[in-house]
Order: sequence, then structure tokens, then C-alpha cells
Amino acid sequence: MSMSNPLDAIWNSLPVPAVVLDAKDLIVEINPAAEGFFNLSQRAVQGEPLWDRLMVDAPLEKSFQRARRNATPLFVNDVDVGTGDRAPLQCNLKFAPIAGHPEMMVLLIAPRELAGRMTQTQTVKSAAKSAIGMAEMLAHEIKNPLAGITGAAQLLSMGLGPKDLELTDLIVAETRRIVKLLEQVEQFGNLKSLEKNEVNIHDVLDRVRRSAQVGFGAHMKIVEDYDPSLPAVQGDGDQLLQVMLNLVKNASEAASATGGTIRLRTYYEHSFRLRRSDGEGKSLPLQVEIWDDGPGLPDDIRADIFDPFVSGRENGTGLGLALASKIISDHDGWISVDSVPGKTVFRISLPVMPPDRADKGDL
Repeated sequence: MSMSNPLDAIWNSLPVPAVVLDAKDLIVEINPAAEGFFNLSQRAVQGEPLWDRLMVDAPLEKSFQRARRNATPLFVNDVDVGTGDRAPLQCNLKFAPIAGHPEMMVLLIAPRELAGRMTQTQTVKSAAKSAIGMAEMLAHEIKNPLAGITGAAQLLSMGLGPKDLELTDLIVAETRRIVKLLEQVEQFGNLKSLEKNEVNIHDVLDRVRRSAQVGFGAHMKIVEDYDPSLPAVQGDGDQLLQVMLNLVKNASEAASATGGTIRLRTYYEHSFRLRRSDGEGKSLPLQVEIWDDGPGLPDDIRADIFDPFVSGRENGTGLGLALASKIISDHDGWISVDSVPGKTVFRISLPVMPPDRADKGDL
């Protein structure tokens, strides 16, 4: 389907998933929002039957064929829509013929939860940003007295019996937890530029695997599924290590006490491009996936998991994934998650090292 530049901008800016279908219900084009909904690039679904990619829990066939025959719109509200790789979402579907091309149709997929989120998203994000900004300003001042409290509790513990030691140990543990939280918040205010060099992503993942197996992930089975031909990433090795460590640690903590499996996968996808609202695109061909077979993300936070202060764990800070998202964004990359019970996949898409800068840095 060919569009002029102004229409391209409108198409790329649509906040809801949109799909263009030909006369045989094959996918002609999808917009960036639909790429996120399907968790697939346009190239991956182009030419495929819509109904192989979209599962709708409603008898649509007769109504859809009638709408096609009469070239009239079709509205289907409050139905469960899935893609086969994600839990179904309750959506409103809108089919409409394309003016001048009656044999073609456009499908708009509007998740019910999206409408409510769209009216609140900017307010929520603005409030979170303000909260982080305030915390950054106060963090240093708060950490100083906390250090004093910790030291005083440790001094008191020297002359106490076992029962009273439990109280001083609690004071020390809780103050250290608060300090750790403040340190995470402070990282959002770290505005220094990334030290982008040539990074071998497999070296990063190998360090993550070794750290996990001797520490927090000792109870987990870690499977490596790497493409050995991957080129180098253009990025900051230490910050990418921080992201991967956090994702693997989360997967380990989500597993049962008896353990589970974490799969580290890398591959190259030539067609993957991050398309922005202005229509510009950036190639992000290097893919890193971290899979686990844990319980999955809670339904009520899945859509907001990368926002600050959103956590699925008791006593979680809600900053680990927000910081991961910030780091990947600073790398001009993209991070997403697809989660159902028994399978959670975090996918990171990154640019490769430009040829003219290769061999000028290392992890």
C-alpha cells in the first residue's frame, strides 16, 4: 500500500494497532503500534493471513463477509483478542473499507484498557517524573542521617542480648534497604553521556550467567542459545551488563524455590526497525531475549511494567525495570516484554557498531 508523506506520518502516529488487509484477508501493512501489539515487525507478518495472527473470541465470519460484500464498516466491541503468544486482551475492533480501494480493509484494534490509560498516561508519567526529581534532590540529604542511624544501631548492638539484637539488626537491614532504593533513584539523574564502544553482547551475557550461577541464580538452569555470527553492539558495556543482570535476577526471584529455567537467546533480524511518530526509522537488528518459565507478570501491571514505582514483587522498589528501560532508550534501542503464565520474554533490540567505528573499543 503506497501512502504520501503526510499520510505516512498519520499512519505512524496512530496510538492504536492498525492493519491493512487485501481482498484475501492477507496482511498488507501494519503500523508501529501493531508491531508492538503482535511483537513482530511488519516484514515478519506481511503477506500472512490475518486470522493466523489474530485470535478473536467471537463468531465474526458472517458479519465480516457481509461488511466486505457491502463495503460497509463493522464494529465489534468487548471481545477477547489474542495473538497466540500473549494473554488475550479485551478489545474493540473496527473494520472499514478503504476509500478508492473497496477490496481492501483497515482494521483498528483498540484494547479497552488503552482508552483509560491514554487519558491518564501523561499525568501519571509527569507525576512519576516529578517524584523521581524530588527524590534525586533529597537522596543525598537522606542518605547522610541514614548512615548515622546505621552506625548508632551497630554500636548499640555490641552490648545487647540476643532478643534486643534482633531489633538493632532490623534497624540496620531496613536502613540499608532504604539507602539501596535511594541509590537506584539517583541513577535516574545521572545525565553523563554513555561511553559507547564496541561491545560483544555475548561477553556481557557470559558475565551475567557466571554471576547468576554462583549467586542469586544458583537454583536456576540457564540455557544459552546464541547466534555466534552477531556483530558488535554500539553501547556502554557496564550499563548493558546492569540491564541484563537485572532481568536475569528478576527471573530468578520469580521462580519457585525448586528453581526453573532461564534461556538467554541472541539473533539477528535484518528487518527490525524502530519507527517513530515522525516516520523516521532506526535499524535495531541485534536481538537479545531473556526467557523464563516462571508465573508471569501480574495482569494489572503488565502494561506499565517499565514505569517508575511499578513492581510485581512484595517490597519491590519498582525502579529496576524503569532504569533498564532508560538505559536501553539511551542506547537508541527498544525493550519490550511478552508474558503469560509459564513464559515471560524480555526482548532488547539494539543498533550494531557502525563499520567506521569498529575495533575502537571493548567491553
